[in-house]
Amino acid sequence: MICAIANRFLGRSSTSIFAVCIVLGGSFAYAQSEDVPDRADGEGVGQFERLVLRGGYLIDGTGAPPQGPVDIVIEKDRIAEIKVVGVPGLAIAPDDRPEKGDYELNLEGHYILPGFIDLHSHIHSLETDQNVPPEYIFKLQMAHGTTTIRELGNDRPVEWISDLKRRSNLNEIVAPRITPYPFFRLTNDKGIDSPQGARNEIRRLAKGGAEGIKFFGAPAEILWAALDEANKLELRTTMHHAQLDVVHANVLDTSSHGLGSMEHWYGLPEAMFTDKKIQNYPVDYIYHNEQDRFGEAGRLWKDTAPPYSDKWNEVMNTLLERDFALVPTFTAYLTSRDFMRMSRAVWHDEYTLPALWRFYRPNRNAHGSFWFYWTTEDEMAWKENMRLWMTFVNEYKNRGGKVGLGSDTGYLYNLYGFGYVQEMELMREAGFHPLEVINAATLVGAQILGKEADVGSIQVGKKADFAIVEHNPIENLKVLFGTGTIRLNDDSGEVERIGGVKWTIKDGIIYDARELRAQVRKMVRDAKEADGIPPGPMPIATIDRLDGESEN
Repeated sequence: MICAIANRFLGRSSTSIFAVCIVLGGSFAYAQSEDVPDRADGEGVGQFERLVLRGGYLIDGTGAPPQGPVDIVIEKDRIAEIKVVGVPGLAIAPDDRPEKGDYELNLEGHYILPGFIDLHSHIHSLETDQNVPPEYIFKLQMAHGTTTIRELGNDRPVEWISDLKRRSNLNEIVAPRITPYPFFRLTNDKGIDSPQGARNEIRRLAKGGAEGIKFFGAPAEILWAALDEANKLELRTTMHHAQLDVVHANVLDTSSHGLGSMEHWYGLPEAMFTDKKIQNYPVDYIYHNEQDRFGEAGRLWKDTAPPYSDKWNEVMNTLLERDFALVPTFTAYLTSRDFMRMSRAVWHDEYTLPALWRFYRPNRNAHGSFWFYWTTEDEMAWKENMRLWMTFVNEYKNRGGKVGLGSDTGYLYNLYGFGYVQEMELMREAGFHPLEVINAATLVGAQILGKEADVGSIQVGKKADFAIVEHNPIENLKVLFGTGTIRLNDDSGEVERIGGVKWTIKDGIIYDARELRAQVRKMVRDAKEADGIPPGPMPIATIDRLDGESEN
């Protein structure tokens, strides 16, 4: 199989790129998604003719402050009524409340948010380097209140993810709503070597169920033809601007050809160079040595025009005029600035599968596992890199630009579900008010997908998608983590653990998020037992053994 084009787009070694080098022509062995189990009895209750959520505080996703208490009436999968039923601190009077439902949840003191939208998700399979089942990914996402994802490419044909989309829409599986954006890559085991071939590939992906396309890069004439065809077919587009192509395809180039949004930040600083065209690579740099790649990427923003300078403003204003959207995925780079914190995050012991531990560990054949000899100097460079990047993103939001949340989990110690909440915290670090964070995670995400008529805010007529938590996430985003956070109880003098999404509601079906997390913990325990790993925290010696090193 010819994988040169995919290698060029993704920048991965030939041994780790196999997951995206699939024969896409002819019959599809995995076009149907039977490898993802159906929703079991007891996984979720509903839909109901009339479901009533009683007395919670509403954070509607529009940026409005919390309000309520409110009662919310849901008829099957849609919001039918939202009614303020009192004021904080006083008992709710029973008069003038919506009529009784077939099923009710008492949410007094709880916070009701729109279901979260993850704009950068990959649903891998057991054949990938990560070696994690989609069920594990979906349940971690749903357990953190994510009810919609934009799937940006995987190791299967587009028909496979389209079938998962179908089954999720029918609620046959426990999974967020899925919007497929497959890779622009190989077709019929051959490289895309002409503008017409690019157009044919876009048509093939659209026929297979794509709602959008994710690009990495390509020769100019091929990339521009593909973008033009995608726009003609009214497919939305996004791009990881691969550094191998960024000289002719930075964000100003691609957005001028109709690209709708960008992932990460590659291609943005290069558009703000004032004294060069090409990144200042060391003379011994090799792109496919990932420590070279990511180490130097962390030194890139310092070479751009400074914040608020003429060139900086010119790039920002041009992108704003083009209604271009940013999906930063800050959390994908968090390990680069603080390896120890991310590699020993509190959730890894109970929620990270051994297969993921293996994938995360230093490995020249695994994408994002570039900790061959990661240094304090590398981390300091990344801290400054992110400061400059965050300044641009926050100002872009301040000037009316669309900034959405995407987690890009499954790489770099960035765990499904948990990484999404970390992305919220990083948005907060960038300067977003917590309400702006929630707005980016919900309504702005829906706008980027073009689905704001159905999801993204709590509004009559929209889908009944909610994340419900017992504590105030505006005060403390940490209460959204599946592990919650700690708090000193001054009455008892004891330290207690609070938080975690309590219920996730999708299409009016109520999922106990705590039970979903329990199922994931069992998956991890069972996998550890099968690998001969003792339960409990993962000792360093065991981690080294998973990496193939001797315990001695």
